[in-house]
Amino acid sequence: MEIIGCDLHARQQTLAMLDTATGEVVKTTLQHEGSNVREFYSRLMRPVRVGIEATGSMQWFVNLMEELGIECLVGHPAEIRAAEPRKQKHDRRDADLLLSLLVEGRFPAIWLPTKELLDLRALLRHRHQWVRLRVKIQNALQAIALANGLRRGSSLWTPAGQQAIASLPLSPHAAYRRNELQAMYAKFETEIETLNQRVEQQAGERCAARLLMTHPGVGPITALATEVFLGDPSRFASSKELASYVGLIPGEHSSGKRQRLGGLTKQGNPLLRFLWSEAGIHAVRRDPELKHFYRRKLIQKGLGKARAAVARKLGIRMWIMLRDRIEYPEFCRRGQMQQRSGDACAGMPERRYGAKVTG
Repeated sequence: MEIIGCDLHARQQTLAMLDTATGEVVKTTLQHEGSNVREFYSRLMRPVRVGIEATGSMQWFVNLMEELGIECLVGHPAEIRAAEPRKQKHDRRDADLLLSLLVEGRFPAIWLPTKELLDLRALLRHRHQWVRLRVKIQNALQAIALANGLRRGSSLWTPAGQQAIASLPLSPHAAYRRNELQAMYAKFETEIETLNQRVEQQAGERCAARLLMTHPGVGPITALATEVFLGDPSRFASSKELASYVGLIPGEHSSGKRQRLGGLTKQGNPLLRFLWSEAGIHAVRRDPELKHFYRRKLIQKGLGKARAAVARKLGIRMWIMLRDRIEYPEFCRRGQMQQRSGDACAGMPERRYGAKVTG
């Protein structure tokens, strides 16, 4: 068997290869030009196992390994770096480290989404980028309106508001900027509406997304994003692991009897955290339990921490609904049964909220 530690970059890759039959170790560097990479891996005797570190530009390589029938493991970057205590870092040492982790069975492989999920993620990210660009255009138009005494607030985006800002007497360059921004805003509105329809169509065709949309405050965008970014819900052993994966847990630097908690780690998908936070604000208006929970946290912790707590609680609820394949009414029924029996309440499966743990 050929075991290969591959330090992958955009233009080249450094390899450390071990032949388990002979014990020979070969080190080389491949340039990503033409068909060099395909020809090199095609000539290798099967079976072959390749380990790489997760990077943003790795998908083409993962697809190539799948096409050639080569086992490719993708490792967690932070855990790989933690396995090397030395301060020296360069491509050859990185490849040697990946090879040693593979040989010793300590390679921290991560879960990889399917091609279908990757395509849906691309749709959601594309829509989110266009929405952010539209917000920038709206802020620029609002600034122009306020600077010229036009105070319409959110009504500036109605047809009457757009007509009002278009009729403002401006100097030539300012008028040109205003006209271009209005044209871009109209274009973005049309494109975002098209993307919204595509997201709604995809969410309506997927059973898991339809389950999540039964929860108050959860729309097709949040439901589809939760399904495609979480993937298989059974890979999370508990709600704490889910919150850690998304980055909705506080950072901690404790020692001895002193506990120091910081802000959210945010070591997860930023789009999913944003959507859960936005959906949480809508959910507290429609779900009595979430509303009570939000108001209590608002008094205890303040606005920011209360919103983060609601986002986490809503995300855990959706994870439970995905894991158990249940709709919102069934979720509430199970929560009420658990509360009556003294077990964990809905959304907090570890233990009942407010119950004291005695040792």
